[in-house]
Amino acid sequence: MNFEEYIKNETKSLNLKLLSEKTRNFIPAISGNFIEDKKLFSNFWNKVKLEKVNLKKEKKISKINIKEINTFCNITKKIFLNKYSALIYREITDDLKTFIRVEELCSKASTVVDNLLPSFEDLEKENKLFLKDKEGLEIQQGIFLSALLKNEVEGLHLCKSMLLPTKMAKDRIEEYEKNGKVYFDGASVESFEDYDLVTLKNSEFLNAEDNRTLLPLEAAIDIAIYSKKNNICVLRGDKVTHSKYKNKNIFGAGINLTHLYEGKIPFLWYITRDMGAVNKVLRGHADINFDLEDSLFPHKNKIWFAGLETFAIGGGCQYLLVMDHIIADINSYMTLPARKEGIIPGAANLRLWRFIGNRAARQAIQHGLKIKSNSANGKNICDELIDINDMDKVIDQKVKEFKNSGVVGAAFNKRALTLGEESINHFREYMSIYCHDQAYCHFSKDLINNLEKYWHKAHKRT
Repeated sequence: MNFEEYIKNETKSLNLKLLSEKTRNFIPAISGNFIEDKKLFSNFWNKVKLEKVNLKKEKKISKINIKEINTFCNITKKIFLNKYSALIYREITDDLKTFIRVEELCSKASTVVDNLLPSFEDLEKENKLFLKDKEGLEIQQGIFLSALLKNEVEGLHLCKSMLLPTKMAKDRIEEYEKNGKVYFDGASVESFEDYDLVTLKNSEFLNAEDNRTLLPLEAAIDIAIYSKKNNICVLRGDKVTHSKYKNKNIFGAGINLTHLYEGKIPFLWYITRDMGAVNKVLRGHADINFDLEDSLFPHKNKIWFAGLETFAIGGGCQYLLVMDHIIADINSYMTLPARKEGIIPGAANLRLWRFIGNRAARQAIQHGLKIKSNSANGKNICDELIDINDMDKVIDQKVKEFKNSGVVGAAFNKRALTLGEESINHFREYMSIYCHDQAYCHFSKDLINNLEKYWHKAHKRT
């Protein structure tokens, strides 16, 4: 690759005149010597940061200027990571001997290469701001994870890391085995005679998902998978307190738009959710001693039911796409409004078309098609339609049917179906693109405008 030509083409439309001549004329040449290259690039990134700080102090820089300078900087990081992302990952993981999650991975990256990712202090400042006021430093995390996941060996290792049980779950396993229930702030898991029930609990926000629910819901899913009592799990949404739906169960309202607008949902939230909780429902737990699709791999997956009540919006709908059996309230519906909001709906782009076909999937994702559970498309997602008042009874009945016909065979069939439809390598490749593109979506002007237009005004009226 001719990096000099590439950088010229990518930066020719950017206004970089506020940077010093030496800085704006930086050529990101890769020598192949990691020590020398990281020194060269780190010094450049540090120089850019210092110049930005001074320009801010002197009030000589606008938001647009900052964005353009950051764009220039991010292009150089893509070039560097194209060559060295695998090496950096191996240094952090002691040559793949240790398993760490994306959050820790991003925090440790700058211990290998200075200034590669934003510092803890920089992120702390950003996290106090509304989304519209943020600089977009977390885009660098998306670039890093995207480059890393492009590498098959290292990317699969990270996928495995995210499929291991969380510390939050492991700390509560003994309690669960003793009491048959564990309550987190945001989710719960409870043992019944024939199944383990995971419940999303964010009643104030119609069971939307946010930073409060992220890790508790994954931990509850972990415990349900880990439990030795049952081989079937059920996911439901709790009763809510909102006046319009008071005391009704709602499966899920997607991402918490209030918190998104207020800047309380970090970029890594998307990645942690889709590589962690959602992927665990589909694939179960990994084992550090085996490859994820090794025939000798001790199968640690279970059959998952969903009780779809009222609606499943956004992230709620995404969970339905990894379920084995969906029992739906006949009056319920599903939507994927992420495009209207300005973001990508997780891995729905990877999965939805398998249920309802390519054209309907495009209509749902690109144009906000509402999928009623009792419609033709809805019936291709949901397995049976019932009166909402019968949900408890039908779940009990259907679980018993599965159990009596042999859950082991069902679990192995699930693994075979998953392998055929979406191998872990296919998922890794998708997540590589997703990490990059979602980072830019998260900080786009479109997202802010859409939140202002479709949500914030309506929210203020209520």
